[in-house]
Amino acid sequence: MKKPWTSRKRIVIPDAELAVLKVLWERDAATIREVMEVLYPEGDTSDYATVQKLLDRLQARGCVARQREARANVYRATVDRDHLIRAQLHEAADKLCEGSLTPLLTQLVDAEHLSSEDIKTLRALVDRLDRQGE
Repeated sequence: MKKPWTSRKRIVIPDAELAVLKVLWERDAATIREVMEVLYPEGDTSDYATVQKLLDRLQARGCVARQREARANVYRATVDRDHLIRAQLHEAADKLCEGSLTPLLTQLVDAEHLSSEDIKTLRALVDRLDRQGE
């Protein structure tokens, strides 16, 4: 199995592959058929082949691992959602803000209506970062 993803590794995940990863994150592990049934409920053999190809691409990139169990291959995500989010945010910051996350985060906060729970979570995060910096 390949090394786990690091947060600064460049990650390019097309939407179709991201949909497959989401299924694996929700289920922890799945066969091709199980992924197909979620993504293509009325699926046929061409949809099965599509899912197989997407899983092959993700495996080649080290995003999923395949293990033979009984008579089927079972796939598990090797990149977790938090690492992917972090990598995508850094990628956007590199492209749009010369690597600074501050303008990106400011835009996200300003553009969205934050619930009181969201604000409480952000305050706790800032407080924790302040304590770590001391």
